[in-house]
Amino acid sequence: MAGLSGTFGIAVPNFTAYPQMPDIKALVDYGVRMEQLGFDSLWVWDHILLGVDPNFPIIESLTLLTAIAARTTKIKLGTGILVLPMRNPVLLAKQLACMDLLSDGRLLMGIASGWYRREFNAIGVPFEQRGKIMDENLDIIKRFWTEHMVSAKFRNYDIPAGVMYPKPVQKPHPPILIGGYVDRVLKRAATAGDGWLTYFYLPESFAKAWGKIRAFAKAAGKDPDKLLNAAQLPIYVGKSRQAAESGMMEWLTKEWDFASWSESTKESAIMGTVDECVAQLKAHLAAGVQKIIFVPYKYEPDQIATIAREVIPQLKSK
Repeated sequence: MAGLSGTFGIAVPNFTAYPQMPDIKALVDYGVRMEQLGFDSLWVWDHILLGVDPNFPIIESLTLLTAIAARTTKIKLGTGILVLPMRNPVLLAKQLACMDLLSDGRLLMGIASGWYRREFNAIGVPFEQRGKIMDENLDIIKRFWTEHMVSAKFRNYDIPAGVMYPKPVQKPHPPILIGGYVDRVLKRAATAGDGWLTYFYLPESFAKAWGKIRAFAKAAGKDPDKLLNAAQLPIYVGKSRQAAESGMMEWLTKEWDFASWSESTKESAIMGTVDECVAQLKAHLAAGVQKIIFVPYKYEPDQIATIAREVIPQLKSK
């Protein structure tokens, strides 16, 4: 499994605030541009029905990643995150394997159990059972990717004999990062996945949770040093932290959600001059973050260019 240490990705603006609509062709062009700028990976958000009032129109994640895969050659393609319980695992195993083939092994899977009850209700998946459904779906997907034949009666699926080829390019399968906050999810990331993907955490919060994940892996007989992780972080490079703070906090308040049961917070925002932002980001790397996924302020082109040309080179320099 390829490591993620010292790599830097960027989020894709595949959802917008109504009445603005996302432009799927422009998003594919965005993916091409991010590859040209040197980002190592792209990460799409995944929802079917995102919000009511306000509503956030969203382009379906896997459709978009497939289109970007066809137009790029190097940049890795991540889901940050894919709401796994809302997907049929047999169909998803086939779809993701084909995406990995199309992209020559560039797929990165961030998955989680989800947290919007109304979305689950709308598609007929029991919200209260999403954790158990997630575990079963992940097991089915991994088995189809690694076994010649899957023959088993699962809680929600009866598969008397299933043979799925071709397999993904990446062996044993594309990296699987599991998102979430509570201990049972951190244990899942350590034991059922290849690591953890987190969202808007402070360095100290990340370090505490990552320590738990490593301990869970060790207790299960896995090598904690082989675990992968990535952290999604909002960033606003400006004339000063003071100059950036008001705009960033307004944007995060209007367009982003934060789970009340987590340590995810607007206070994680990276803000200030290039040097100030670099110093704040280095604190995350020192806390054990391997991959930083930038969520640039309003996805402004100047912000993105500054991150690529001024921030990342300093983070890579010794």
